[in-house]
Amino acid sequence: MRTARHHYAVEDVDPAVVRSKELDGPGRWTEYLAQDIVSPRTSKVSSKRNESEGTTHSSAGSSLKGLNMQWVYQLTHVAEGLLAKMYRLNQILDYPDVAGHMFSEAFWKSGVFPNHPKICMFLSKKFPEHHSKLQLERIDKFALDAMNDGAESCIQSLEQWIQLLLDLMAFREQALRLILDLSSTVITLLPHQNSLILHAFMDLFCAFVRVNLFSEKIPRKMMLQTYNLLHAMTRNDHDCDFYHRLVQFIDSYDPPLKGLHEDLNFVSPRIGEVLEAVGPIIFLSTDTRKLRNEGFLSPFHPRYPDILTNSAHPMRAQDLANVTSYREWVLFGYLVCPDELLRVTSIDIALVVLKENIVLPLFRDEYVLLHEDYQLYVLPRILESKKLAKSGRSKQKEADLEYSVAKQVEKMISEVHEQAIYSCDAIHRERRILLKQEIGRMVLFFTDQPSLLAPNVQMVFSALAFSQSEVLWYFQHVGVASSKTKTTKMVAVDIDPNDSTIGFLLDGIDRLCSLVRKYIAAIRGYALSYLSSCAGRIKFLLGTPGMVALDLDATLKGLFQKIVQHLENIPKPKGENVSAITCDLSELRKDWLSILMIVTSARSSINIRHLEKATVSTGKEGLLSEGNSAYNWSRCVDELELQLSRHGSLRKLYFYHQHLTTVFRNTMFGPEGRPQHCCAWLGVASSFPDCASIIVPEEVTKIGRDAVLYVESLIESIMGGLEGLINILDSEGGFGSLEMQLLPEQAATLMNLTSRGSFSTGKSPRVISGFHLPGFESYPENNNFIKMLEAAMQRLTNLCSVLNDMEPICVLNHVFVLREYMRECILGNFRRRLLAVLKTDNDLQRPSVLESLLRRHTAIVYLAEQHISMDLSQGIREILLAETFSGPVSSLHLFENTTEQHTGSAIESVSSWYIEYIVKDVTSAGVLFAPQHSCFKSSRPVGGYFAESVTDPIELNAFVRIFGGYGVDKLSRMIKEHTAALLNCIDTSLRANNENLEAVSLSMHSGDRLEREANIKQIIDMDTTIGFCIQAGQAISFDSLLAVAAGSVLEDTAPLIHSLLAGVAKHLPTEIPEKKEIRRMRKVANSVNASHDHDSEFVRSVLEEVGCANDGSWNMLPYLFATFMTSNIWNTTAFNVDTGGFNNNIHCLARCICTVIAASEHVRLEREHQQRRAFSNGHVGESLDSDAHYLSAEARIKSTMQLFIRYSAGIMLDSWSEDNRSPLVAKLIFLDQVCDISPYLPRSSLEPHVPYAILRSIYSQYYANSPSAPLAVISASPQHSPAISLAHVSPALRQTKGDSTPQSSSNDSGYYKSSTLSQDQLYDGTDGRIIHSTDNKHRNVRRSGPLGYSISQKVKQMEGSSSGGTGSSSVPKFAVSRSGPISYR
Repeated sequence: MRTARHHYAVEDVDPAVVRSKELDGPGRWTEYLAQDIVSPRTSKVSSKRNESEGTTHSSAGSSLKGLNMQWVYQLTHVAEGLLAKMYRLNQILDYPDVAGHMFSEAFWKSGVFPNHPKICMFLSKKFPEHHSKLQLERIDKFALDAMNDGAESCIQSLEQWIQLLLDLMAFREQALRLILDLSSTVITLLPHQNSLILHAFMDLFCAFVRVNLFSEKIPRKMMLQTYNLLHAMTRNDHDCDFYHRLVQFIDSYDPPLKGLHEDLNFVSPRIGEVLEAVGPIIFLSTDTRKLRNEGFLSPFHPRYPDILTNSAHPMRAQDLANVTSYREWVLFGYLVCPDELLRVTSIDIALVVLKENIVLPLFRDEYVLLHEDYQLYVLPRILESKKLAKSGRSKQKEADLEYSVAKQVEKMISEVHEQAIYSCDAIHRERRILLKQEIGRMVLFFTDQPSLLAPNVQMVFSALAFSQSEVLWYFQHVGVASSKTKTTKMVAVDIDPNDSTIGFLLDGIDRLCSLVRKYIAAIRGYALSYLSSCAGRIKFLLGTPGMVALDLDATLKGLFQKIVQHLENIPKPKGENVSAITCDLSELRKDWLSILMIVTSARSSINIRHLEKATVSTGKEGLLSEGNSAYNWSRCVDELELQLSRHGSLRKLYFYHQHLTTVFRNTMFGPEGRPQHCCAWLGVASSFPDCASIIVPEEVTKIGRDAVLYVESLIESIMGGLEGLINILDSEGGFGSLEMQLLPEQAATLMNLTSRGSFSTGKSPRVISGFHLPGFESYPENNNFIKMLEAAMQRLTNLCSVLNDMEPICVLNHVFVLREYMRECILGNFRRRLLAVLKTDNDLQRPSVLESLLRRHTAIVYLAEQHISMDLSQGIREILLAETFSGPVSSLHLFENTTEQHTGSAIESVSSWYIEYIVKDVTSAGVLFAPQHSCFKSSRPVGGYFAESVTDPIELNAFVRIFGGYGVDKLSRMIKEHTAALLNCIDTSLRANNENLEAVSLSMHSGDRLEREANIKQIIDMDTTIGFCIQAGQAISFDSLLAVAAGSVLEDTAPLIHSLLAGVAKHLPTEIPEKKEIRRMRKVANSVNASHDHDSEFVRSVLEEVGCANDGSWNMLPYLFATFMTSNIWNTTAFNVDTGGFNNNIHCLARCICTVIAASEHVRLEREHQQRRAFSNGHVGESLDSDAHYLSAEARIKSTMQLFIRYSAGIMLDSWSEDNRSPLVAKLIFLDQVCDISPYLPRSSLEPHVPYAILRSIYSQYYANSPSAPLAVISASPQHSPAISLAHVSPALRQTKGDSTPQSSSNDSGYYKSSTLSQDQLYDGTDGRIIHSTDNKHRNVRRSGPLGYSISQKVKQMEGSSSGGTGSSSVPKFAVSRSGPISYR
């Protein structure tokens, strides 16, 4: 079945219609010239170019004397469209190797060709043979049948590409006819006489060559043969109408250079003339020394610096803007017109250009290998000419010269390839260095002298074009490989991927374009002034006798009058309002182009030579020179952006954006990289969408997406470099090397080594035992790291300044603000740094070291912040807050415990480490609490440190400073969870042993020892319960240290708040039950150790949360604790004088007993009160007096503690025997520590059961044998020595809160009474009541401190006691009172 599309599109097209379509000129190319399908930016540029360069008046266009230049420009645009179509087809087909018949799998899956490789490739290889003669059934019968079945769909997929072949054939005919017409009718094509028509002619010539060379890269043969086969299958073996013409066209251009040589043979002489004419400019562009010395790209005169405007070489400097086009003309011209190489001057021109190029760009990133084509297609023509000249040498002298020239050309082509491979990069690198220097000076000069930019704007365009050419050359040759001969392997061109000059050129182009845009009003004003003055000069030249004698015809005379009229009507710039002038000079350019088209035509009676002779005799510029200058300056009025786009746009770099990214990464942060170049590297992407062709609309989306990805990739690299600079400064070799401090023992070792050695003053100090001697950094050979730091700091600050000041990068509808990226980068790097330094080798970093590292990193961030217009400090605080607490803040305000309390990963990691390794001691490292040092110690390292290295007050203070109150809350909450689990275990043990404990209590009261021992043996899991209690005491101890650290930091940083909390805590009312607000305030004060009893308050909150101590089993708690004295754990318990605790952490059991009893009594009392209120059904009167409630709680606690002490001492003494004496000492010290720890228990509570003489003897033995004993005497003066003072002080009740009346400070400190006075206020342990004496104004308080004998504590506590004694004495008195303290000797 025939489809309607194919029926009308291909089969029934009248050949006459086709021929007329091909011959009707530009009307055929509507698709390629349509402006409605192109992006606005491209449309604007193209339309302006057409108006300014291509359109003419209909009268001039229809004149037989003129040339139809509109057609020339339009065919050049058509060539661009054809190249874009072929480029797109090449992409779809996955860039096939047509010459080698190599096709990828993607080629056959593209949908263009039938997926039957054997048939299609066979048809292509047998071209131009007809398919009917090839017996395709033998090749692949199955594929042939499948093609026959799907012929209609295959025809439709090939149809648009067959139309492309038809367009190529039509373009070849029309373009060739126009080129031949121009060549034969234009009188002169010299750049200084007829540059406008010359450029139009050569642009069309090069476009014609490009299209035909590119056509070799698409499978033309396969396309035509396959289409004709499918057409025959559906049309009864009839060939398509254009088949034979396309076969002839493709065959004549197979290879393309063969057809080009034949087609362009007639224009070869004109091409040779043009190439000879542009030779001097090409030579000048390659002579970097001359360019530099003569100042062709310098805004001031090289030999006369005082002359600011450089008028030394105005025309040559302007011609340098076209040097890229001139080089392309040479490469294409000699390639397709090889006979022109036999001119005497052509050898040098070709050699210069061939030596510095390896590839010949065709379109975008497609190219052909230049030297291979010259050797394959140019060299045979030269050898043929050499052979002909050699055979005629005996007959003609010219033949001898021709032979000599041909021989030189042969040698040049044979040798220049190897020269180019090894020298082209060096040549262009030298040129890039020149441009780097010249553009740098140009930018500085015009920034300082902006008024001189307008007169030298043509020079700026030359510098832009020259730099654009060099940047494009660099990326066109990156990764290119070429072979010297057919037999040798491919050799890659040595292009340095770390060439920093690329960044300088990009930056120079960007800054020059910015300067032009900044002062565009001044440039327009200067151009308008020039054009106004030009009107008088042209009017004068038209009135000279020579021009009058020419007797111009009416058409030409009218055009000249229009030119004068246009120039006279130009508005005069007045004042500063130049930017408001709107002036369209397109009509001026059209009329001047019409004049040129007439006077350069051989058909015109008045030509360009006549005009030059008639006006040049005046001694001034000729008429043509004035008109061409007016044409060029008019474009600076209304087409300045178009000129900037032409000379300074780097949109073609899109096709090399991957190489662009690589070079950027290699150079930006290298030794020669400059942070300010980032703007140029990123700004290039803004012009990428301009590469989209009007023929392929989908390219806009693809190119836009690639441009966005390119910018994102570069931003990622820039931010990576920014992070790298920060991390370099933050490393141990950076600022860390300036913070290195020796430990005291290291400093002592170094001083000893220094004092022993003798060093020469003229030599650098050597390293001894791993330490640098003083002055090491001052020697030049040792200060490299200082220079590195200075360079890194300078680069960091420069990069921050540049990124902060950079304008947003706009790519289509995407806007990139580098300032925001930089902020996210710096803060993100701080977050990563925080998480990275938390642990080292899977172990926790010491908080003090962590704090130091964070302070160092923060200092670097603050250094960068000085160059950024945003607040990074706030961001750092937000990160620290997020890493500490990320839950709802309302839960903190309301003191609510949410089910899912989210916290930051940093505090989660640190808190978990402390709980696992310190509180729980999961590694069994022997972690013990050392009351003497207020930290934890371990027998072996916990990870990488001993426990004291991470738990001493300095480290915990650092922890609080890093993570703040939220971090303390998190760690405290985890401790609470752990403690709650342990208290539940105690509750379980009480419930399980309730009956046994009741029996134990009865036996204790009855005094039946045997029954008591029998009942105690019935208690289950006693040792396990003891372990839980020790762990609970350890957790409570750690929380106490944490609270002390929190209070210390709060007092240092916010002393007023700490003072407020401490003062409020002292005056909080003690009600039962407590009000919600009072409870909250008590918790806050307790979290910073500002409360009366931190430990009991902590355990009390735990008990309230878990609901323990709510039944009668907790009445047995003191009996359970008393039974612990029978445990086997005491057999391995020993007291350690250095730590003030026991070797198995049993002293934590004492803390647990004191706090759990106190907290449980408070909780039980509150619940009893609630039960009474519920039982009375709300008819209770006003709440009881708060002091009575508190006294009741305190009395119950004291009673319970006294009960525990009495029964524990009884069990201990009953279990003692001559055979088993070792546990007794530990138990005695343990009970003494319980009395010391509990704020509710007098220190003398143990004396009724154990005489203090025994304890004094025990402590005397311990401290006499301890190495720290001498220190105890030396630490204080003999007058205030604890050993002396304690001899005269009796143990008495400790100051507690039993009295509601506040006591003055004078009575609170240093108030001591003898033991006889202490009997006036005794504690009755049986009924738990306090018996007050008649003198109850002050309660007797024992101020001798705990028997842990911390020297610092004892000195503070004993100062008042010593001052109230008998005075100083050289002989200490050791009078022992009835219940006096233990002497420490």
